Amino acid sequence: MKLIAPTQAVSTHIISGFLGAGKTTLLKHLLSQKPENEVWAVLMNEFGQIGVDQQMLPQTQGYEVKELLGGCLCCSSQLPMQIALSRLLSETKPNRLFIEPTGLGHPAQLLEQLTEPHWQQSIAMRALVTVVDGSRLHDADWSKQNLYADQLKAAQIIVVSHADRMDFADDQALAALKSEYQAYQQTWLMSGQTEISLEQIDLPYVGTERKIQPLLKIQKTFSTGQSLPEIKQLPYHYVETAQGYSVAGWKLPKRWQFDFYLLLDLLCEQKNWLRIKAIFNTNQGWKTFNFNPEQFNYQSSEEGIDNRIEIIVQDQRDWQHFEDQLFQCQLNLDETDKTTQQK
Repeated sequence: MKLIAPTQAVSTHIISGFLGAGKTTLLKHLLSQKPENEVWAVLMNEFGQIGVDQQMLPQTQGYEVKELLGGCLCCSSQLPMQIALSRLLSETKPNRLFIEPTGLGHPAQLLEQLTEPHWQQSIAMRALVTVVDGSRLHDADWSKQNLYADQLKAAQIIVVSHADRMDFADDQALAALKSEYQAYQQTWLMSGQTEISLEQIDLPYVGTERKIQPLLKIQKTFSTGQSLPEIKQLPYHYVETAQGYSVAGWKLPKRWQFDFYLLLDLLCEQKNWLRIKAIFNTNQGWKTFNFNPEQFNYQSSEEGIDNRIEIIVQDQRDWQHFEDQLFQCQLNLDETDKTTQQK
């Protein structure tokens, strides 16, 4: 997909949060701060097929609101999201862009997509915002869900909505939450009687350190001290580090197909990890894998833009053996792909 880059990268904000947290209310207030001579755009994602939130936002000149209905743009709807976003940027040419994923979404996955090299001339990511409902912090059934934790971990700024409705139990839960996430060095803002200004969230995105490099089997063919080539296309391997965690990831061409059961066995055999996330084109169709130490989840999914996997650990590892095993799960490796994997 060819992107038409604007003359200047558009400041782009992701406003995430769990269902009913107050994302749209915050977004509506932020949009009210638009300078008269600017155009601001919004890309909203509704999990269902009927959009409601769009009707709550300004419909007047200077605002462009587009909805992406059905599924979650963070994970399953990557290609439709990229098409919708590209059109919104090229047709509207906004000065600022807000993206509101569904409350069922994983904003870290969306952020990963939007910080890929091909978007960097078009959009300038700002700090990711996650909204939490302060009046429900006391409810452990609500606040201890894995998705809730994923959204908090991804955030650079956390807006606590309905702060004026919080009771003593909510205050205690908030103090515990801040302590739990202290290592992430996030900014916490309270929203109730006092509204949030654009200046409070308009901070540069601070990403994790990512080192993109050739596949490990290719790296072995280089002599010690020899510079590795610049990565311009798939496949590649990468390593991220942040707050004591290490992420090993692989991105592979979507045409590569894998044996589902061999792949599942390989993932289940891994040890001492914190999270495994993946999407693969398999002989059983496209499958997503979302493993945490308490449960191994996998399901059918819509077609992805590539094959990818991330493994989060708390120690440094030699990933060569895992990569070798991963490629042993591959089916129908054609001559083009053989060339791609070789130096």
